[in-house]
Amino acid sequence: MTAPLFTASQLAVNVLSAQSLLAAFGVLGVGVVMFAETGLLIGFFLPGDSLLFTAGLLCTGSGQHGVKLSLAPLLPAAAIGALAGAQCGYLLGRKAGGALLARSRSVRLREGAHRAEELLERYGYAKAIVLARFVPVVRTVLNPMAGALGVPARTFTVWQVAGGLVWSLGLTLGGYALGSSIPNVDRYLLPMVAVIVAVSLLPLAAELYRSRRAAKAKEVRG
Repeated sequence: MTAPLFTASQLAVNVLSAQSLLAAFGVLGVGVVMFAETGLLIGFFLPGDSLLFTAGLLCTGSGQHGVKLSLAPLLPAAAIGALAGAQCGYLLGRKAGGALLARSRSVRLREGAHRAEELLERYGYAKAIVLARFVPVVRTVLNPMAGALGVPARTFTVWQVAGGLVWSLGLTLGGYALGSSIPNVDRYLLPMVAVIVAVSLLPLAAELYRSRRAAKAKEVRG
């Protein structure tokens, strides 16, 4: 008798919960989720930030229910999934244009597309592509938007790789560092994930603040 492809726990996984995804699929799940969240519009709801941070934390043996990951395969899985996903999203955008977004009925996805387009117009390609990595939903839709709006492939690739590495490896190593320094850190996992998600938005908030200050200064001089 052959073994089942998926266990009962995997079939019952909660895709909105980082802990549930990691318990069911481990390192492989991290790579798949990174790819889906950054490359496929249907993955906009996946918990990218919290998944990376929690996965890094679980590499220290601080996880609940005996979940233990290894940092060595986790880092390349997270990076490859994030980079390959973004590049896939860009290529889909170049081929399908805005048709994919136009067909979507998700209000959240449409709002993310609007914010992604604003980022590209306001900050230019390089800054927008890097900053989008740290904004949920926007990091999903900016990649196909960049392709649809004709961002040069070389420019997109260079900056999505730079932003993708900082985002994926930074959050993973941040979780690992915190888990290594605080005993029983998993007891405080939920509030820490909320803090990490908030901190991940700081680059965008700082850039918005600078932009507004520059706009006000220009008005005063005008």
